[in-house]
Amino acid sequence: MRPLLLRVHPVPLNPRQPTLWRGLVTARKIATADVKYSPRRFGSPIDHMTSYAPSTNIAELRESATIAASARAKALRAAGRPVIDLGAGEPDFPTPAFVMADAHRALDAGATRYTQVEGILPLREIIAERASALHGGERITADQVIVTAGTKQALFNACFSVFGTGDEVLVPTPGWTSYYEMLALARATPIAVRGARERQLKLSPSDLARSSTSRTRGLILNSPCNPTGAVYSRDQLSDIVAFAAERDWWILSDEIYRAISYDGEASSLLSVASSTDRLVVVDGVAKSFAMTGWRIGWSIAPRSLTRSMAALQSHTTSNATTISQHAALAALSNPAAATEAIATMVGEFKRRRDAALELLQAASVDVIEPQGAFYLYIRIGDVTHEDPEPGTTFARRLLEEHDVAVVPGAAFRSPEWIRVSYAAPAEQVMEGVRRIIAARISWGL
Repeated sequence: MRPLLLRVHPVPLNPRQPTLWRGLVTARKIATADVKYSPRRFGSPIDHMTSYAPSTNIAELRESATIAASARAKALRAAGRPVIDLGAGEPDFPTPAFVMADAHRALDAGATRYTQVEGILPLREIIAERASALHGGERITADQVIVTAGTKQALFNACFSVFGTGDEVLVPTPGWTSYYEMLALARATPIAVRGARERQLKLSPSDLARSSTSRTRGLILNSPCNPTGAVYSRDQLSDIVAFAAERDWWILSDEIYRAISYDGEASSLLSVASSTDRLVVVDGVAKSFAMTGWRIGWSIAPRSLTRSMAALQSHTTSNATTISQHAALAALSNPAAATEAIATMVGEFKRRRDAALELLQAASVDVIEPQGAFYLYIRIGDVTHEDPEPGTTFARRLLEEHDVAVVPGAAFRSPEWIRVSYAAPAEQVMEGVRRIIAARISWGL
């Protein structure tokens, strides 16, 4: 019997949103992997097989472009194409053995039941203890912590609980694609704010001032940054915190990459802010412990907000996976083993970064030198009427003609760029970078 063929058709895009490049896999035989590029929003018709129309809650929602790019690369690999995937946003290292061992012990001990919505107390206590050590002022307690299904849920909880209709929230741009969508789901308005190239696209208080209005209620920070790898210094964070405090803004600080820093420890807002009254810090074990699939993040916030976010989570996912919470507890409870594991991973990332930068800089490629995370952000060309998304065009051709998958900068609201991950085996990273350089030369860029 012939396999069922499903095609997803493109629909008109909201003109306020940039077109995002993504591949959608049709449900053909896996061996043929008939993959098409198609910009898509939720609710696209599927051959008129259903009368479903999306609710106004998600009518403008876009699927994650970073996830879609990775899915396309995997589909092509499954079809036999020798694709080098430099689009991945996860470490290519195994979860540390000591974490796995403790997770097995917890599983054998029966850690398979529901927990409190906000997470098991020992895990929240150690998160609070670590946060207090960073803050140095008021003590952070376990009742200010919620354990979530990944840092993404912690961010969503915060956006949904703090912001609402009529609120404007400043988002450093380029910024992680989900910030904009989460804020839109909360019926707030994300305001993209661009920093200067000479500051690695990082924001200053003057940038925030130019983009703020009477409706501005807060901002999101991400350091080290996805997609640029830029790291805000302590002084830069202090200036932004002071600026926001003068205006009674909330700050949501996404610190998921903080442990992956190449020039000393990246500063947490907890070590900068004198008060946590309007501060939400989110973190997790995904990147620093190579535990992306375990799905454990957390938020640290004022108690009143924490109670609201816990109530929200009680009606969505309830507690994060119990065995994963015990694995995270193991990761945070053994500082000696954790330090060794993180240092090994960061050291390898640094070697890859340095080798890739040497090639790119020798070829006069405009690339932001990352101080943290594991991404290279490469400028492709200017936006023109003929090509409003040069990064998207380049990424498509690079995959089709050179078998290298990267993420177009349009996913991060900066269509002139592409994001290249070096969270892949070193030989693949270097070969991928060589092909990027060769493509630029052959295409006259």
